[in-house]
Amino acid sequence: MKTVIEKAKSWLDKHIFDEQTINEVQELISNDPKNLEEAFYKNLAFGTGGMRGVMGAGTNRINKYTLGKNTQGIANYLKQSFPDEHLKVVIAYDCRHNSKKFAYEVAHVFSANGIQVFIFPELRPTPLLSYSVKHLGCHCGIVLTASHNPPEYNGYKVYWKDGGQLVPPQDQEIITEIDRLKFSQIKFDANQELINELNETTDQAFINDVIKNGSFSSPTEAKNKLNIAFTSLHGTSITLVPQTLRKAGYKNLHIVEEQAEPNGDFPTVKSPNPEEPEALELALNLGKKTNSDLVIGTDPDSDRLGIAVRDLQGNLQLLNGNQTMVLMTAFLLEQWQKKSMLNESEFVASTIVSTPMMRILTESYGVEYKESLTGFKWIAKLIKDHPELDFIGGGEESFGFMVGDFVRDKDAVTSILLVCEMAAQLKAEGLSLYEKLIQLYIDHGYFKEKLVALVKKGIEGAHEIKQKMISLRQQPLETIDGEKIVLIEDYQTGIATNKQDHSSYNLSVPKSNVLIFYTENGTKIAARPSGTEPKIKFYISVNSALSKKEEFDEVSSRLETKLNRIVKELGIA
Repeated sequence: MKTVIEKAKSWLDKHIFDEQTINEVQELISNDPKNLEEAFYKNLAFGTGGMRGVMGAGTNRINKYTLGKNTQGIANYLKQSFPDEHLKVVIAYDCRHNSKKFAYEVAHVFSANGIQVFIFPELRPTPLLSYSVKHLGCHCGIVLTASHNPPEYNGYKVYWKDGGQLVPPQDQEIITEIDRLKFSQIKFDANQELINELNETTDQAFINDVIKNGSFSSPTEAKNKLNIAFTSLHGTSITLVPQTLRKAGYKNLHIVEEQAEPNGDFPTVKSPNPEEPEALELALNLGKKTNSDLVIGTDPDSDRLGIAVRDLQGNLQLLNGNQTMVLMTAFLLEQWQKKSMLNESEFVASTIVSTPMMRILTESYGVEYKESLTGFKWIAKLIKDHPELDFIGGGEESFGFMVGDFVRDKDAVTSILLVCEMAAQLKAEGLSLYEKLIQLYIDHGYFKEKLVALVKKGIEGAHEIKQKMISLRQQPLETIDGEKIVLIEDYQTGIATNKQDHSSYNLSVPKSNVLIFYTENGTKIAARPSGTEPKIKFYISVNSALSKKEEFDEVSSRLETKLNRIVKELGIA
């Protein structure tokens, strides 16, 4: 096993690495031992959303060589997997620093290996990349993005033939292929004849399919009366969302101009994440100013969406990812039922850390509900594994949703259209999305969730996260908020244990470092280290019956108090 300093010195070879990289590594060796260790103590690995990391020189950084090595490994794997086929890949990138440069460097490596490359010449949303893999008949797709991570990050997501992200066994087989490689084996000499820049034809095909999948016969008058405020948070959605909405018939669209310009520094926000209320502050202000019914924001690569709707007092209220997902799922189920399309061969999917309300809602329509690990690659795998079933839609608590299966990743573009369709139809009936949500709580039970994410950066942080999970396994919760724990699901061992009769059974999803505790009253607490960020996340769900709209505020306040008690008891405030 090479030491950090040995690994770093190997990057001083001028026959392999360029002058800028050598100078950067030499500077770390000479003057910055802490960052030297961070840059070389491990290799960047694929997580739930691909590979993400801080940009810079080193094996634990995003740079020309770590991306090149990954790409060379994928090129080798593609040739082994499809030996007699004309290989094709498609590449897209977001607004981040170096994204375009990295995208073309990845294209150079693929082309140097004799693989045909289609590349978007300008930034584009991630869901368009997922769509384009199938649309263009490619074997693989790559998008350069770090989603909503801070500005110093970039990343690399890999998609397979079905348009879904890499899943087992391909991911591990590719990692094995990458690990075999030396940096000297990367082919960087591009074959320009194999690199094709895409034109607007692909964009328009995607927009047409978004409208086909996300529209549900809303009357023109209803569309004309819906008032929408929108922000792209300096990201890619500005390239497609406004024209999609206008083509679908939504004319009253107000755009946050200060955030419309793509910018990898994300200058107007602390974090370009629609999960963070602060990120949508300018959009909320515009919504108030324009008297909008709906405020919508997307993350930089346009796969997540955050929305705000008018509450019972007429004030704009941010919804969380679980609430948005429940609303969209309910709307889809209603529409499929109206068209007599439900015939016991459909399914809805969500993730193990999302609200339990998804199962209750879905099964109330007689539709099968399937659950996966966190990450849309697992939902896409469910679609692939069950060709006998039609996928209606599904999502996860982290503000992602997928409408149908024409895109195999979370897709803010189609989801935004779906939300507008729902809001327009409800407004025409004299109702709001907020009132619809309350009615769903009355019908199915009021489930309220809270996410607590503890950031633990660097080597020490990774150790802390590991120790926290070990402690929870060695000394599991027995009660929480006075309620007995009755079931523990340990996805690392793949075993669920009933604490009442001490029986156990095997979990049906792949193994992962997640622990979930359930109480006798249906309270649910999940602990999970993030696969793409230096965080450990705690997902807490509590519930109560709700009999009428007038009791909503009181029940909501009671559940919020309970959530806060649980956070305090867990010591994660």
